[in-house]
Amino acid sequence: MRIDLVAVGRLKERWWREAADEYLKRLAPYATVRVTEVDDRDVTRDEERALAAEADDVLRALPDGAHTVALDAAGRQMTSEELAAWIGAHGLEGRSRLAFVVGGAAGLHPRVLDAAEERLSLGSMTLPHQLARVVLLEQIYRAFRILRGEPYHR
Repeated sequence: MRIDLVAVGRLKERWWREAADEYLKRLAPYATVRVTEVDDRDVTRDEERALAAEADDVLRALPDGAHTVALDAAGRQMTSEELAAWIGAHGLEGRSRLAFVVGGAAGLHPRVLDAAEERLSLGSMTLPHQLARVVLLEQIYRAFRILRGEPYHR
């Protein structure tokens, strides 16, 4: 399976990069995972213009033919087991390329949300976008462990 993660902004702090890299390393036996970072914009001056510019970059970065999932607070919430089943079903249906989109500090522009086939929420609490990226990678890793019946903390 191929998984693309398109993220607005870079992981500037070492601890975020180390956490994300650890899950990318753990995911390597299960899937080909590519992270594409697009520039985040200063949303304090003109949030609409900044989000629109980010949306242009995100939409260009999305791979052709991928089933796109945007992280969105209003999206569908899943348990880890449900996410595993969802990923497994996509593989069985021949949709072996998934793309997840993680927005920046102000979220995602409506054009990105509209372009996605699905929206996923990591929960009703607001998370910093750096943490959301790490949590998403961890949950994808957990999903593959569940799918293979391998042990993982519950």
